[in-house]
Amino acid sequence: MSSVKAYAAQSATSGLAPWSLERRALRADDLRIDILYCGVCHSDIHAAENDWGRTNYPIVPGHEIVGRVTAIGDAVTKHAVGDVVGIGPMCDSCRSCAACDEGVEQYCLNGMTAVYNAADRHDGSRTYGGYSTAIVVSEHFAVKMPEGLDLAAAAPLLCAGITTYSPLRHYGVTKGSRVGVVGMGGLGHMGIKLARALGAEVTLFTRSAAKVEEARRNGAHEVVVSTEPGAMEAMAGRLDFVLDTVPVAHDLNPYLDALTFDGTYILVGQLVPLDPPVDASKVVYKRRRLVGSLIGGIAETEELLGLCAEKGITCDVEVVRMQDIATAFERTKKGDVRYRFVIDMASLKEDDT
Repeated sequence: MSSVKAYAAQSATSGLAPWSLERRALRADDLRIDILYCGVCHSDIHAAENDWGRTNYPIVPGHEIVGRVTAIGDAVTKHAVGDVVGIGPMCDSCRSCAACDEGVEQYCLNGMTAVYNAADRHDGSRTYGGYSTAIVVSEHFAVKMPEGLDLAAAAPLLCAGITTYSPLRHYGVTKGSRVGVVGMGGLGHMGIKLARALGAEVTLFTRSAAKVEEARRNGAHEVVVSTEPGAMEAMAGRLDFVLDTVPVAHDLNPYLDALTFDGTYILVGQLVPLDPPVDASKVVYKRRRLVGSLIGGIAETEELLGLCAEKGITCDVEVVRMQDIATAFERTKKGDVRYRFVIDMASLKEDDT
């Protein structure tokens, strides 16, 4: 075991502060990774502040991790010391159920193990995330980062990127598909970029007229300011898919109306609090599908990274010091970031507190 520096929340109201934790000794298939960058996801805030009511304290958030392998277990074959790898929201699964066999470990029928706020399936110890200087994970759940990607800007691909890419691929978005993206935060701006990369005609729905030009720069063909009179009514029946990335409660019904017959509405935002009811007639009378999607599997993540390397796609980020995480959390809550904070973990390694 080894002691590493981290930032942890001790309660729902404590905020994050310096803390030390013990990383386990390497198992046969483990990697030890020195963390270079870690993205700040809105889910980190929900977990740290117990918005979902299932946080066990202390908690070390962080699940958009990029780092360098510094040690390997005896049975490791996929990675080597010196490799730069990424770790997303999960660090283990049963690896033997139908979902795991299909390469969608996030839907493990025996429960995937989250990279933080979960119980290790082997020894029952708590998992702690990427707001720390180092982490130990099974090699299966680490993906090699392609050369040429800016590592800070690529870190959010491990969550924001794969969370939007996985459902777009699974539900068949392709060249000529008409895709609407609801919200332009960390997930939404990646949804625009990736849907465009898959050949779709992309429409962004936003409540802010200030985001129109930004959305176009990110690849949106059309931008609808949903608060403008008549704007939503004009979109009725025009889209094949709607990717809803908003993480807070909002009315889905106006966006359901934008779907054509047999259209698919994809929820990837974990809503806090829960949404108002959906008008079932909007689904039933047009044979529309209302579906959900959770992050992505390891094979999907590797595919995503290859696509991003090929097309030069990364997240729009603002790099911050670990010591400024409270400000980053508050600005994220206000939507005051374009479009993801990423922590430079060198700041924590240099912190003597």
